[in-house]
Amino acid sequence: MRALFVGGVIDNNELDLDLEGSEPPTHYPPETGSGQSRYRLHAIGRSGDDVAYAIYGAPDVPTEEVQRVSGEREYARRFDATETAVD
Repeated sequence: MRALFVGGVIDNNELDLDLEGSEPPTHYPPETGSGQSRYRLHAIGRSGDDVAYAIYGAPDVPTEEVQRVSGEREYARRFDATETAVD
């Protein structure tokens, strides 16, 4: 699964994540040591039954902006996936 980032110091970066279950973690990194997560999960892209990617937004970026940027970057088309927002 690819983790895709919107906003913050790693905006427009990607990395591979190994899932320890069927869903990506709600925050990335999952543990910061300070009790404060840096990025929050906003959407998941699925290709069939598999998670193709997860979109994480910086804490100061509103959900609407993460969705707008995701659309501009065409993640769903690029990964041939269906994107679903996470509440």
